[in-house]
Amino acid sequence: METQKSTSSEKIKPLFIVMSAPSGCGKTTLIDMLLQEYPDLQYSISCTTRAPRGEEEDGIDYHFMTQERFRELLAEDAFLEHAEVHGNYYGTLKRPIEEVMAEGNSMILDIDVVGAAKVRDYVKRLPLDDRLRAGYVDIFINPPDMQTLRERLERRGTDSPEVIERRLTNAAGEMARAGEYMYQVTNDDLGHAYKKLCDLIDVKSGRM
Repeated sequence: METQKSTSSEKIKPLFIVMSAPSGCGKTTLIDMLLQEYPDLQYSISCTTRAPRGEEEDGIDYHFMTQERFRELLAEDAFLEHAEVHGNYYGTLKRPIEEVMAEGNSMILDIDVVGAAKVRDYVKRLPLDDRLRAGYVDIFINPPDMQTLRERLERRGTDSPEVIERRLTNAAGEMARAGEYMYQVTNDDLGHAYKKLCDLIDVKSGRM
């Protein structure tokens, strides 16, 4: 496996990659691997009005901001998508994605199925030659099956049985919407799933 993909070819097309998966499917690990392999791929950092947790850092984990500032950005139509969860706002800014793609680089967005649907609807309304629409790719990461997902969540040892049951219920709902995505990849083996993602990105970006 190459440690980094070449970006020297003029054929390389900047991509706007949206990725979703139920908790426990290895999405974060797969995204981290892609970011190490593709030097032109950047991670979209979401905005939130909640307070940082643990060792979270502003500009790395989230862009932390006040509710007042978030509402100002909403009024400016600055968000690609946004949602309110348990009294806190979360959102994805348009400008960083547009700027990254204007430089010829790609952006990857980690988001749930509800947010992905909002992004998809937004992109569909853009002109055909808009960078975000031309480079749009959405991918859903599936577990091999629900039993395997349960075992993975239990092995993590971070959630109570009640939380695990809630995650499994949520996962079933998310998997029911997997057909809304352009592509689906089953993470039955991390190496195989990663190769499928790399092959997909290579084809869509014109690397192969």
